[in-house]
Amino acid sequence: MSGFKSDFLHVMHERGFVHQISDVEGLDDLLSKESVTAYIGYDPTASSLHVGHLMQIMMLHWFQETGHRPISLMGGGTGMVGDPSFKEEARQLMTLETIESNIASIKTAFAKYLNYDSGSNQALMINNAEWLRKLNYLEFLRDVGRYFSVNRMLSFDSVKTRLDREQSLSFLEFNYMILQAYDFVELNQRHGCRLQMGGSDQWGNIVNGIDLGHRMGTPQLYALTAPLLTTASGAKMGKSASGAVWLNADLLPVYDFWQYWRNTEDADVPRFLKLFTKLPMDEIARLSALAGSEINEVKKILATEVTAMLHGRAAAEEAAETARKTFEEGALSENLPTVEVPKAEIEAGMGLLTLLVTAGFASSNGEARRHIKGGAVRINDQQAADEKAVVGSGEVSSEGLIKLSMGKKKHVLIRPV
Repeated sequence: MSGFKSDFLHVMHERGFVHQISDVEGLDDLLSKESVTAYIGYDPTASSLHVGHLMQIMMLHWFQETGHRPISLMGGGTGMVGDPSFKEEARQLMTLETIESNIASIKTAFAKYLNYDSGSNQALMINNAEWLRKLNYLEFLRDVGRYFSVNRMLSFDSVKTRLDREQSLSFLEFNYMILQAYDFVELNQRHGCRLQMGGSDQWGNIVNGIDLGHRMGTPQLYALTAPLLTTASGAKMGKSASGAVWLNADLLPVYDFWQYWRNTEDADVPRFLKLFTKLPMDEIARLSALAGSEINEVKKILATEVTAMLHGRAAAEEAAETARKTFEEGALSENLPTVEVPKAEIEAGMGLLTLLVTAGFASSNGEARRHIKGGAVRINDQQAADEKAVVGSGEVSSEGLIKLSMGKKKHVLIRPV
């Protein structure tokens, strides 16, 4: 369906965010007539969200941009249980202290995309621990649990997949979908929330909430899910060869974040421009039509625009300039990621294999050795061909740094301290 009456669904459709909607006409009509409240839930399983969460964060961003009120729901309660959706095994349980610390850290990234401070539709950040930790178990079973059919719950793909693989699904995890459904009802009662959004793997959980709301007397509730995103080569978004692509700068330097987007596969560039930037659609169409060597310039635009939303325009342009100097001029820039090593070890002479592992370019000496043999390793832009080489004071520049490179695009500065 196209030709939406509401600005929000029009934006979602033209930019490629829509996978499923529970009642397209009903939701479109509601969004076109009034300011609606919607939420997406995030369990605080780490101290930062990663690029895999960015698509849903952008959905909340556009929701607010088109005049509606977004809620970023922190799973301080559900995080104690863990979402079993499509997981091969149960999540590690976290302490209350860890959960609270993670939520506080995650908030810093959300504030870059949502306005929590002003306006009639200012965003809300809510912790479902407010109601879930206070529940009386027997009363909850009687008042809420009676509405759930185990037969129906077993039919959801997220559960069925685990059972088909004969992998254990604990009763604790099985409760997760009940708690998530209850969140939807609670948010409706407290804040008038009518819409829950999420990835397509959350469809069963969201529909559960709609059904529970119907049984508990809420107005009509709605669901909207986005497709689960993979790259053109099938890789999962949010992961890189060196680990998760975190949104918090204390876990991933701005330059590394910029470089992740600069390395986007050619086939993904048009789609990522629509999903992860605010560039106008006509400008995206113009950029998407470019080919050949010009695609590299478009990737730089993509990287800068995505980075600017999260880290600010100045930091994004600084990362772009660092990349230009590094790749086009071979210059040494202190804006490159830096790894500190004990000065005494450099003065005594540090084995190149050890240094590559320390810098995160290899997980073992064996992997480091293969990189050297393949001609991928350079020290201060000079190829390193000897796996037994020792890096010492002679390689330290006048700036007190050693530039270590892997291939054409991966660079770190070694700082003896």
